[in-house]
Amino acid sequence: MIDPQNVERVAIVGAGTVGSGWAVHYLACGKTVTVSDPAPDAESRVRAFVDQAWPAVADRAVAGADPGGLGFVLDPAAAVSDAQLVQESGPESLKAKTDIYRAFEPGLPADAVVATSTSGLLISELQDGRVGPERYIVGHPINPPHIIPLVEVLGGRQTDPAIVDWTLAFYKAHGKHAIHVRKEVPGHLVNRLQLALWREAVHAVDAGIATVEDVDAAVVHALGLRWALIGPHLTMHLAGGPGGMHHHFEHLGPEIENWWADLGTPSLTPEVKAKLIAGMDAEIAGMTYEQLVAQRDSELLAVMDVLAAERADKT
Repeated sequence: MIDPQNVERVAIVGAGTVGSGWAVHYLACGKTVTVSDPAPDAESRVRAFVDQAWPAVADRAVAGADPGGLGFVLDPAAAVSDAQLVQESGPESLKAKTDIYRAFEPGLPADAVVATSTSGLLISELQDGRVGPERYIVGHPINPPHIIPLVEVLGGRQTDPAIVDWTLAFYKAHGKHAIHVRKEVPGHLVNRLQLALWREAVHAVDAGIATVEDVDAAVVHALGLRWALIGPHLTMHLAGGPGGMHHHFEHLGPEIENWWADLGTPSLTPEVKAKLIAGMDAEIAGMTYEQLVAQRDSELLAVMDVLAAERADKT
């Protein structure tokens, strides 16, 4: 197989929000990118997405990176025919993804790696019955893929361990912080962490503990600020003072277990959905989806630039 640092040609099958974000990322890395999607407006939509998102990545794009260098091929088998990596980003459905694989397999090179962007499907089920199942792997980005650095890498029962190593090295060589998720579970890792918090956030609204806006504020102005610097385990280690996590367990361990037992288990009933939607309408105060995304992306970049500069000063 080609050295992961030397990959030049990437195919993206599925050009929704995630696939389009991947296109921006790989174009910024200087790759030859070919996209395939059956939607009638797919080509115009992905090109518009690239044009709109390019200013966010232009400063860190490699020399010679060309946002206009995107290729579009309707036939998925033709789209992957010379690819060294296929980034499948189709609908989040076992049937939809396996239909995509059947469609592009006739053109798939024997040494191409197929990385699925699935948010939570099991790769062992996705690779079952495939031609070359040992080359199928999860490469799950965090939205927006052209800005957030983390990618979850996860092999299935039939994935060659060498492909896991290759994929981790590929993403790391192309501007991503790749982590190895070592056990298959629905939702992988990031989404399970995210949904664990959101479950309690939904419970807080449903139980009248706080409004939607105040729940979001609790994350944005407290937890989120800290989590941009340190993760939950290191947070608890520091909460233990000089004694670290060992002292934290001794001091607060029993009480934490009591709090865990009291966490909510809400259901998304029509009434709960109505509360959440009404609360979100109040929070966004008329801002459009496009305005919210633009604000999110510009502020994400600002935070990342500040952190990068701060950390560079300490090396």
